[in-house]
Amino acid sequence: MTAEPRAALAAVGITKSFDGVHALRDVTFTAYQGMVNVLVGENGAGKSTLMKILSGAERPDSGAIQYGEADVAFGSSWDAIHAGIGIIHQELSLLPNLSIAENIFVGRELRRGKIFTDLAAERRATAALLRRLGQDLDPDTLVAALPVGQQQLVEIAKALAGDLRVLIMDEPTSALSATEVDVLFKVVGDLKASGMTIIYISHRLEELRRIGDFVTVLRNGQVVAGRPMREATTGWIAEQMTGRELGELPSRGAGSARGEVLRITGLSAVPPRGTAVRDVSLSVRSGEIVGIYGLLGAGRTELLECLAGSRPASGGEIVVAGQSCTRLGVAGRLRHGLVLVPEDRQRDGLVQTMSVADNILLASLRQVARPVLISDRLASRSARQQVDSLRIKIPGMRALVTALSGGNQQKVLIARALLTRPTVLLLDEPSRGVDVGAKGEIFRIMRELSDQGMGVLFTSSDLGEVLSVPDRVLVMAGGRITGQFSTAEATEGSLARAASARTDSEVDR
Repeated sequence: MTAEPRAALAAVGITKSFDGVHALRDVTFTAYQGMVNVLVGENGAGKSTLMKILSGAERPDSGAIQYGEADVAFGSSWDAIHAGIGIIHQELSLLPNLSIAENIFVGRELRRGKIFTDLAAERRATAALLRRLGQDLDPDTLVAALPVGQQQLVEIAKALAGDLRVLIMDEPTSALSATEVDVLFKVVGDLKASGMTIIYISHRLEELRRIGDFVTVLRNGQVVAGRPMREATTGWIAEQMTGRELGELPSRGAGSARGEVLRITGLSAVPPRGTAVRDVSLSVRSGEIVGIYGLLGAGRTELLECLAGSRPASGGEIVVAGQSCTRLGVAGRLRHGLVLVPEDRQRDGLVQTMSVADNILLASLRQVARPVLISDRLASRSARQQVDSLRIKIPGMRALVTALSGGNQQKVLIARALLTRPTVLLLDEPSRGVDVGAKGEIFRIMRELSDQGMGVLFTSSDLGEVLSVPDRVLVMAGGRITGQFSTAEATEGSLARAASARTDSEVDR
């Protein structure tokens, strides 16, 4: 007879409001000891708010937190950490001007005696944590020099360095490739075997059955369902999250591509950080969606930054609609119809102190000026049209963009890009950190734009996305294109083999 699971941490009747709007309403959630407790819900369902309360970053308006056998009230995140509860946040909280080792041990430095920090011990411990996560990185490397995926792994290493009994993981794989996800899941399995309690949040529903023991579903700030993972299907989880049946991602096109709108020839870049881009050539046609797949460090982000002008190229040519853009900066490429929606929307995309409307209008102020002053009426109308067209859910046009869910923030960035009237839309991991409903909407928007004649080039580390959405698939590894596939040729096996191919540069090293 199987023993009843023991509660390690529980929220009981938790209610939390912000400016009169309920984020959580009478939520009761239990995390069982030595299990992976999955929490799912659409963007804005209240998952992150609940985790902030459990980890001491927020205080509930009402309700209780039970930890072990007692009610507790954490005054801060440090109180929760000292009690053995740690969290890996969805949005990175690293200090970019500090090294990996300094980030991992900030606020809990290892001491040599009573005064001095034992830097050598911190480096050794950091190296061991990184090896555990499959990373061969110098502990003295500045975090600012790392791509987003490796920064995510540093965030995970930082949590693992603590003496924890409960670990909350909020979208830990959102920036990781399939290989890094496998490594992380092995670590999670080891932690679970040691008796640690894991609370795991993810929008990647296919991951949940691999790792979860029990699943709880939040919708509109309330718990609507929960059951052992062995009794839950992916379809059931998605329907509970959204309250409706969901269709598949939009299917690939049927040969509607027309004339060439983007041609890259021999593009190279030696970066101050990240992966070098090495002799990349590709093309995108009007009405075509091209997907770029690759593992962490493949060079996908660096390539799109080179195309957008935010990363200088050291060689090659970029031609948009027959006109060379190679020598132009970001503003010049915008005028020629080349615009990028970046991977890290918090760091590189949104201005968090500005409103929804102002964020949408940032790249197209010339279009709402009459003749030199900005027309408030025209600006408001342009922003509202994008909000309505993309079905962005907002509390108001003047609301801070940080008040929106992740999926709606991503749509704000797409709206900004579309107001520049692009010929080619570049999207770097457009579905990162968004729920299954928002993901489907974003890819449907991409398909609608391509049907209108726009060229779309996007990157993804999700095999399911690159097998479902684009008309053609390119694969990158080590900064080079290592595979090109038509819709008929693209399979999980062919893409995985191309993504793990050793490039000439790697052989030379």
